[in-house]
Amino acid sequence: MKRAALLITAALLTSPAFAADLCSDNLQKVDDAVKTVTNNTQAQEQAMRLQEKAAQAQAAGDTKACIAQTEKALQLLKKNAGDGGANG
Repeated sequence: MKRAALLITAALLTSPAFAADLCSDNLQKVDDAVKTVTNNTQAQEQAMRLQEKAAQAQAAGDTKACIAQTEKALQLLKKNAGDGGANG
């Protein structure tokens, strides 16, 4: 029983650090992806707005919101990576 409690405690203590790292990593990925997706300016603008919201959430300590916003931005950029410039 003590072993299970220790494992649960360890998992809970490392989760916020992992989430903060994921938030930072995702912000960097979005930044890199925005620079490479040059064929769709609308997608770039939307992704940059989401990135801005994510950075604000990170500054406020809301890592869940940061991760959610960056994930949306990454999905948007991935979806539009092969768009062929239809909107740009």
